[in-house]
Amino acid sequence: MIKGFRKRLSRNTKTILIVLGAVLVSFSLITTNQMASSLRDKEKHDVELWAAAMERINRDAMGDYMDDPLVSTIVGNRNNIPFIITDESLRVVSYHLIPERVVNDPERLRRTLDRMSSDNTPIVVRFWWTTEHNHIIFYGHSSTLAMLYVFPYIQMIIIIAFVVLLFVALRSSKQDEQNRVWIGLAKETAHQLGTPTSSLMGWIEYLRQQEVDQMAVDEMAKDLAHLRKIVDRFSKIGSDTPLTPAFVNEVVGGSVMYFRKRIPRNVTLDYNGLAIDPVQANLNVALFEWVIENLMKNSLDALQGHGAIHVHIGSSEQHVWIDVTDTGKGIPKSNWKRIFQPGFTTKTRGWGLGLSLSRRIIEEYHGGRIAVVDSVIGKGTTIRVTLKRVYS
Repeated sequence: MIKGFRKRLSRNTKTILIVLGAVLVSFSLITTNQMASSLRDKEKHDVELWAAAMERINRDAMGDYMDDPLVSTIVGNRNNIPFIITDESLRVVSYHLIPERVVNDPERLRRTLDRMSSDNTPIVVRFWWTTEHNHIIFYGHSSTLAMLYVFPYIQMIIIIAFVVLLFVALRSSKQDEQNRVWIGLAKETAHQLGTPTSSLMGWIEYLRQQEVDQMAVDEMAKDLAHLRKIVDRFSKIGSDTPLTPAFVNEVVGGSVMYFRKRIPRNVTLDYNGLAIDPVQANLNVALFEWVIENLMKNSLDALQGHGAIHVHIGSSEQHVWIDVTDTGKGIPKSNWKRIFQPGFTTKTRGWGLGLSLSRRIIEEYHGGRIAVVDSVIGKGTTIRVTLKRVYS
């Protein structure tokens, strides 16, 4: 019930973040567009006033309006609206906030006038004594208006980035919390197993002094030693895991030899590692053995009591890989990556953590890779562990 509530809470949090982001973006776009529309109307009104002032000066003073100090001050020095004034033949009479390279280049000038015409309808300044020498004001958007048009998109990007970062932070926090729980569980398990394993060691020593089958006692001692390895592995989860150069052949071989004596009679286990040249990699032996055993156990489960498991070591100049192949039921290609996710399992028992832990041990602790490289339904599966090779 608590788990279901947390899932719903997580989904609700994501929904709230998305809705909040959409509302903020929509509000920003609407508000900014209204401001831009108002400023555009104001700028149009200003230019129309300039045109009216120019016409009146020409009518009253019968002189050149460009020589009038009032027009020069209002139009030239007190505004940030770029404009070009031309005659009817499109020869430039005056300009403001337009680079000279544009004015002096006919092709650039034409493109600029076309762009200004598409932004705003040009305004004609009419002379009262003639209609043949009217002037035309081409004007664009002021820098403030241009910023208002761009601002909502910048704000939208910022809001989206904020929502994404917040979502990642929440997810990371949740994963960190889960990791702390698993690490604590692993260490507590190791602590709890410490007492019975110590007790079992005492019983093994007691049995060695009794008249019992010592071969059976030896096998029990091996199982106890393996149990102590498992305790050691659990204690290492979440701790620093120093890596040291080790011969992969020997480490894998030790796991294979132990496992071989504990599999059903109808299952064969082949290993090529002891027949090839030794290869080295940086390993934490206790954790790496855990991975190999997990892979062999999964292969054994897939065989369902009969078949074969092949453990094969290969190498190149830079890498060494271990293939664990079985002749079992196979894995659908859609599940090749999912089998390494925590909680994913096709078994009726188990938590689906073995391969997830194996991937973490290989990829996070050893800097290697683990993946399904081949699987055919009804014929079997090959999982490969790849590590960087080192030389002594």
